[in-house]
Amino acid sequence: MKITYLGHSCFRLNSKQGTAIVTDPYTRVGYELLPNITANAVTVSHGHFDHNYVEAVQAKQIISTLGMHTVNEIDIVGVPTWHDPKQGALRGSNIVYLMQIDGMTVCHLGDLGEPCSAEILERIGRVDVLLIPIGGTYTVDAAQAKEYVDKIAPKVIIPMHYRPSDGALDIADCTPFLKLFNEGNVQMVKNGEVELLIDDLTENMRIIYMERKKK
Repeated sequence: MKITYLGHSCFRLNSKQGTAIVTDPYTRVGYELLPNITANAVTVSHGHFDHNYVEAVQAKQIISTLGMHTVNEIDIVGVPTWHDPKQGALRGSNIVYLMQIDGMTVCHLGDLGEPCSAEILERIGRVDVLLIPIGGTYTVDAAQAKEYVDKIAPKVIIPMHYRPSDGALDIADCTPFLKLFNEGNVQMVKNGEVELLIDDLTENMRIIYMERKKK
């Protein structure tokens, strides 16, 4: 599986069979997506402008609902969560997507904003690769994200929804989250792309900090 980070909460996930899924396309965050993004499907965690700009992606299928979806050989399940700690009273609902890609379970948490609970952990289940928001304000913050990481215990963690140097949203940068981990477990990826094989998943948890792909 190749994972390309396009910024904010947007990734392009490519299976070895050639199927591409784009998550949470955005606009108006201080920078814009690359032009001419294509995918077999695009997932939308909720209806806010920085997560549902599907016009930026040429995709055959838009997934924005709970339940089971299939895109070629990839199974995707949307499970319900809240965008805030008051059961949606502040910002509404949020969909977490679980995707089976190349034998690995990838979990995109969208704009998860509620505290970690046994109920959410049961819905999510076992995860190999966790794409997790860390910027706070509109989502869980660094400390809350760390609690999710500790409880879910994925093999690979990729932070998202943080403010880069050219970001415009009032959210934290990646520093508070990365400081919660041993430097030896953090891998820095500056070109915005990483390839993962199921054989790469070891007992040692790995945090992959990805700068977004700009070209």
